[in-house]
Amino acid sequence: MAPGFSHRFPLLLLLALLVCGCAAPADTGAPSQGASEPAESAPLPSAEPAAYPVTLTDDAGRELELEAEPRRIVSLAPSNTEIVCALDACDRLVGVTDFDDYPASVAGIDDVVVNATVDVELVVAADPDLVLAAGNELTPTSVIDQLDELGLPVLVLYPESLDEVFADIELIGSALDRADTADALIADMEDGVTDVVAAVEGADRPLALYEVFHAEGTTYTAGEGSFLASLLDLAGAEPLTGDEQGVITAEALVAADPQLILLGAASYDPSLGDPEAALETVAARPGWGELTAVTDGAVLPYFDDIVTTRPGPRIVDGLEALARAIHPDRFEAEP
Repeated sequence: MAPGFSHRFPLLLLLALLVCGCAAPADTGAPSQGASEPAESAPLPSAEPAAYPVTLTDDAGRELELEAEPRRIVSLAPSNTEIVCALDACDRLVGVTDFDDYPASVAGIDDVVVNATVDVELVVAADPDLVLAAGNELTPTSVIDQLDELGLPVLVLYPESLDEVFADIELIGSALDRADTADALIADMEDGVTDVVAAVEGADRPLALYEVFHAEGTTYTAGEGSFLASLLDLAGAEPLTGDEQGVITAEALVAADPQLILLGAASYDPSLGDPEAALETVAARPGWGELTAVTDGAVLPYFDDIVTTRPGPRIVDGLEALARAIHPDRFEAEP
């Protein structure tokens, strides 16, 4: 494993769990309050008209009534932060995570999530009138329960498809009295998706493995029915998926024999950034050397992992990046 990569392993695991659509155990930095299992098949979030008080339903099926327009917002996930900023409300953020990197202005906002751990005391000290959490245990249920008990208004967001990303943008737009801005943003994103789908229409659909990361013989990829699998499908590939946690065994991988391997981990592991070196690294893994993708040289470092796996306003950029990687012939060459 390359220098500088091993210390990112826990963070990459968390990212893998995000895109694979499964629960992640996490240190909350506070005593457990009896976490419950996340709700299955939660309805799409919904919102009443923006006049306050407004009642909102989040991705966990929880109802929240906001008495007034939120002016101090804490975001517990980078995707939530990006949505707030895309709705022209970046100046309302008073707490973010240490992994927030877009837009650049968020760098000056206090971190309340450090090393994937929510510091409840810092959240409380930020004095928020809205907390945007991440669902499916990415923000632990015990933390959400604790924030509820402390009287903080919490919305839980966990989109698992593009439609749910759009719904979450609409939800936050309703919460922040930015409904018109949200509608315009969604319309632009939908136009972008339409363009990408049209570009790859009719193309051969390779069986593609998207490697979120690989370490110690374990490969994380898109989970069955996950957000990442849906993007691969829209981008013109047949996604090779793992189990509910996105894990695919070496035996299953060899049996499936993918035609294309996209190395999302190249965004974090410099040793996978060079195509020739990456091909050699992958070919040396036990059982991988005879895969069709390896023998055909169809192992591609993929450097757009963040915009592809972060379910926020830039997700259409990630979808296009996937489609360009899978079907470069369907897109004009960059100037």
